[in-house]
Amino acid sequence: MTFDRLWDDLAPVGREGSTGGYRRYAWTATDATLREWFAGEAAARGLDLVTDRAGNQWAWWGDPDASGPGVVVGSHLDSVPDGGAFDGPLGVVSALLTIDALRAAGLRPSRPIAVVHFGDEEGARFGVACAGSRMVTGALPRDRALGLRDGDGTSMAEAMSAAGHDIAHVGRDEETLRRVGCFVELHVEQGRGLIDLGRPVAVGTGIWPHGRWRMEFAGEANHAGTTRLEDRHDPMLDYAAAVLQARELARKYGIVATCGKVAVEPNGVNAIPSRVRGWLDARGADAGAVRALVAELSQGRDVREESWTPATPFDAFLRDRCAAVLDDAPRLACGAGHDAGVLAQAGVATAMLFVRNPTGISHSPAEFAERDDCLRGVEALTAVVADLVVGRTA
Repeated sequence: MTFDRLWDDLAPVGREGSTGGYRRYAWTATDATLREWFAGEAAARGLDLVTDRAGNQWAWWGDPDASGPGVVVGSHLDSVPDGGAFDGPLGVVSALLTIDALRAAGLRPSRPIAVVHFGDEEGARFGVACAGSRMVTGALPRDRALGLRDGDGTSMAEAMSAAGHDIAHVGRDEETLRRVGCFVELHVEQGRGLIDLGRPVAVGTGIWPHGRWRMEFAGEANHAGTTRLEDRHDPMLDYAAAVLQARELARKYGIVATCGKVAVEPNGVNAIPSRVRGWLDARGADAGAVRALVAELSQGRDVREESWTPATPFDAFLRDRCAAVLDDAPRLACGAGHDAGVLAQAGVATAMLFVRNPTGISHSPAEFAERDDCLRGVEALTAVVADLVVGRTA
């Protein structure tokens, strides 16, 4: 199989013609098409396909129950609204091509190898990122996961059932976790680190601490045309002040902060809002700085934490081994969350490889990776996996 053929097969799935971006959301018809594509690629390679309790797909070369635990590679196929083509799919395609390359080289692995397709990594539909990996590791409790609802009010339980997945056993999956000896996720870089370094591939060192907070602003609904300015209690102004302050505090503390989602009631163009809910995403290398920003922003405001993920270092032995195999490739910390981070938090030996993105842009149709860099990524992943299945175990 060639990179071009796999990439061309995936390219039209979930693509929005008006924007050129992707809308691949969990447990939808588009998601079903992606799952069918993955199952077909597994079958074409004679891999044994297993779906875990959370709906993640694992394609095994070898028997992890008899000769495991195994080496797992892969990523996700879903997207943010109007996301780019490379975030997630590059890792899955590269993992499949790694299997092809190892077989073409006549390698006989000493331990099983799997390609994984994690579901709902972006959290675009139900609001929780890395939901597939969080469910299988137990980081996202069963009841909370099944009770999540999308913008139309459909629960995750309803969506999973409608897609044909049995929700009776959703929850931490010990059998699946037992099979994973280590996990290496290849991903397009979502920033400019490799551009600045002038290198095509890097080894990840870990993921920054990050969190999400909900801000509530109460006001008084009124008529946009008949209410004098001095008589208004407009919560949108309070929200706007919070957005501007978050930006100022991010500079002060040397981190990043984003207010990218807002819900307004009653959301009418000719009505002063009665309530505004806004969400803050804050992250940085220093957890204390992130917490300090939130504490300062919270003064006099209703700010509630929805999620917090501490700094997640990747396995030192596995990270160093990847770098050595790749002739001391540069190392990069990551500000984005990944399934690799969830598995690392669960105690799985985990590493990441990043492929250069010449635009430095992600979560946008402008996200990109040159074909030659993608192929170098495949070569790097193949070298790492070959080392892991013929050398010392990780």
